[in-house]
Parts: sequence; structure tokens; C-alpha cells
Amino acid sequence: MRGILKIAFGVAAIGTVTIVALMAWPIGQFQEPINLEGDAGRGAYLARASGCIACHTNVEESGAPLAGGVKLETPFGTLFSPNLTTDLEHGIGNWTIDEFARAVRQGVSPEDKPYYPAFTYPFYANFTDQNIADLWAAFQTVPAVAEPSKEQEMAFPFNQRWGLKLWRAAFLNAPNTEPIEGNDDVWNRGRELVEGATHCAACHTARNFAGARKSDSQHFKGSSSLPDGGKAPAIDYEALQRNDWSVKSLAYALRTGIKPDGDAFGGSMGEVVMYGTSFLTDADRNAMATYLMDDHSGG
Repeated sequence: MRGILKIAFGVAAIGTVTIVALMAWPIGQFQEPINLEGDAGRGAYLARASGCIACHTNVEESGAPLAGGVKLETPFGTLFSPNLTTDLEHGIGNWTIDEFARAVRQGVSPEDKPYYPAFTYPFYANFTDQNIADLWAAFQTVPAVAEPSKEQEMAFPFNQRWGLKLWRAAFLNAPNTEPIEGNDDVWNRGRELVEGATHCAACHTARNFAGARKSDSQHFKGSSSLPDGGKAPAIDYEALQRNDWSVKSLAYALRTGIKPDGDAFGGSMGEVVMYGTSFLTDADRNAMATYLMDDHSGG
């Protein structure tokens, strides 16, 4: 019996040390301070493209713009988007641009805590300092809303944020949005948007047991288990061709939400169009469609 107790105490001690080490484990990378002047107009455009409005505005309950509260059910618990207004106490009004940059590109809060990956920060990892400065300028124009962010309702052990450090080490993978030589500017602009800001793979790529995208084998192959219980169709080259999409019809759908058969997008995709892609320029929607309709779109 004494031997069993020793083993039990030993295991408990190792577990405790491991947890303490994980909690102290620093995350994120060093970044140079940003001292660029931002353009609020460009920032607002990028915010629309990136889904900030749709995810952080509780339209169903007539919430103020970017005041948060949008509910997202996941297999691990319920998440609520936070307040991103300029309120000093409940929003991001007391943040610095560098804290904002770290949150957007690395998914790390000003308190050095990891954000849940429902926040699509991996897709924003390649935003330039100018992108960040523009976004920051745009967010400074948002009226303050003195409304606290709702507490996340995650089940144990997923409510232990230190555990996300293990998730990040195992699965965090920022998509490559760099231009590829041999493709024209339109194709590369589409790649930049689709693989980055508009984060199409967040919904249209299946996920594994830990909620991480199966990017290698299932990129754009669709998902049958979105966090809200919905489904997202495949949007890879073969699937789009098979369903009679064209660059023209896809670009049109990104503006209007109307599909080639005359039906309209519903659910999450309807919101993506309404609050996001409908605000993009014709050139950017055409670029996205050009990239997706090309047989190298999964590259």
C-alpha cells in the first residue's frame, strides 16, 4: 500500500509541476513596435473582409457595432465574441497598437493569455504592419459601448486556457498568403484574400478531434460539422466545376448571395456575404473567384 501511495504522490507531483510549467510557458513572438500612420478607410475595408463586423456585432439582439456577444456553440463549450469598441473598461480602448497587433496576428491577449482558436487569428498572421496600423485607425473610430464581454462557457478542461498552449504547439499553422511566381496579380490577390483575411478555410475545411483544420488533406473539401452545427460545402476546384460555378457566377454570389441556380446562400455564408464580401470591390471579388476556380487553388 505504501508503495502505491508513493507512486500516486509521485504522479501527482509530476502533474503539478507540468501544469505549473505550462502556465508559465511564454507564447507569442517578439514583434517590432509599429509606428506607422494608419488609414481608417483602408482599415474598415480590411475589417469587413476579415469578418470583424459579423463576428463581433450581435445583430440578433440589436447589439451595437463591434460590442460583441455573438454566441458560438462548439463541441467544447459555448463562446461569446468580445467587445471590440473603444470603451476603456470593457472594450479595447486602453490597448496599445502593439497589443492589438499581437492579438490579431498571434492570438495572444494583453494579459499574455492565448485566445481560443475560434478567433481566426491564424489567418491574420501575415498581415503587414501597415495592415495593422490601418485596422487600428479604423477601430479608433468605433463609438465606445460600456457593455462587458460575456464570460466564455467552456467545459473542463477546455476552460483552462493554459491548455491552449499545447494546442498551439501541435496545430497552429498560419496559411501561406505570399504571391506565387508564375501567377498574375489577380490570382495572387485572390490567394491573399482567400487564404488570409476572408479565411474561407475556417469553415470549408474539415477539422480533427481537437478542432484544428485538416489543411494538408482536406483543404477546401468542405466540413460537415461547423461549430454552430451547420455544414459548409466543398469549394475546391473540382467541386466548384462539378456544381457549374464559374468565375463570373462566383464573384456575383460573393456580392449578392445568389447562387447559379437562383437559390440564395443561407446560414453563416449568408452572413459572410451580407456583412463582408458584399462590401468588397468588384476587383477583389473577381480575384477571389479567379483563385478558387483555378485548379491550383489548394496550393
